Amino acid sequence: GPEAGPPARWRKEVGAGYAGLAVVGDRAVLFHRRGDLEIVEAVDVTTGRSRWTADEPTTFQPQVGGGDGPLCVPLLHAGSVFTFGAQGVLACRDLATGKTTWSRRTHREFAAAEGYFGAGSTPLVVGDLVVVDVGGRADAGIVAFDRRTGATVWQRTAEAASYSAPVAVDVAGRPHVLAVTRAACLLLEASRGDVCWQFPFGKRGPTVNAATPVVLPDGRLFVTAAYGVGGMCAAFDATAVRPQWQGEEPLATQYCTPLLVAGHLYGIDGRDDVPPADLVCADPQTGRVLWRERNFGYGTLIAVDGKLLAAKTDGELQLLRATPAGLNVLGRCRPLPGTVRALPALAAGRRYVRNAATLVCLDLAP
Repeated sequence: GPEAGPPARWRKEVGAGYAGLAVVGDRAVLFHRRGDLEIVEAVDVTTGRSRWTADEPTTFQPQVGGGDGPLCVPLLHAGSVFTFGAQGVLACRDLATGKTTWSRRTHREFAAAEGYFGAGSTPLVVGDLVVVDVGGRADAGIVAFDRRTGATVWQRTAEAASYSAPVAVDVAGRPHVLAVTRAACLLLEASRGDVCWQFPFGKRGPTVNAATPVVLPDGRLFVTAAYGVGGMCAAFDATAVRPQWQGEEPLATQYCTPLLVAGHLYGIDGRDDVPPADLVCADPQTGRVLWRERNFGYGTLIAVDGKLLAAKTDGELQLLRATPAGLNVLGRCRPLPGTVRALPALAAGRRYVRNAATLVCLDLAP
């Protein structure tokens, strides 16, 4: 029956980590930990067989409960693989061979704290730069590296790091970087790193900023966090930011990045560790909740063909048709036991999902 879910192409044992896979062409890149090594591994998407592995030693232990593996999805760009390990090792490798092009020990070089769970802000390529939320002291909160050589191009702000990935946005025809750090949201001009504006975002104490900022089609931004912080929608340009609405409604999410589908925001309101968590549809113009699916559970969302793929932390995958009028569950399955926290990947009709021990490739092709 439909509850069996899509067929599994292959399964593969994996080590620790919450990093999702990155896929390009016939290669999927896995980032995981075995023993005292963080391993980058390229696998064949059709068979799951390993094509190459590369590794870096690690001694990482989280300050708070959780895993000891890497958190950041590998970044694939122009034939290179960029990884950012739990202890801040930023490395560039050749996608074809796994040979290391360059590597930087960012925590050590820029005197950054490891944070509760280790480095967890996925780097961003903008033009010839790799921009990283390092959280270094002495104005090395955000650092840009030359993507070909690894040389430092610029470093800005004294902000500590978050778990939110920076995003690229064109403002007035020029590339910019929108970033949520430990305690602020800021816009930087990409080539020189000049800070255009910033505003406080987040809360002191045992909290995290982890959802990635969303740029709405009309050029506004939406940022959100749990722990009583809530969401904020603002208009902005290269010189100023103007908040429009904010609060715990419609969406205060711990780490699930909200999705924009056909002009509406969908996200999981709440926390993984403190139920309940609800799936919410909101109008980004007003911040009004259009509907709320109570006790949906926590997890992550991917948009595809106007539908949503939810991967809940309890391991259940759901295919959803979500519109402003309501929610239909089109299918559900549980291909892996236990907890699923790593962001799944979807590419060329294959969905890659991993728990703490196994990676499965599901065939979604019709």
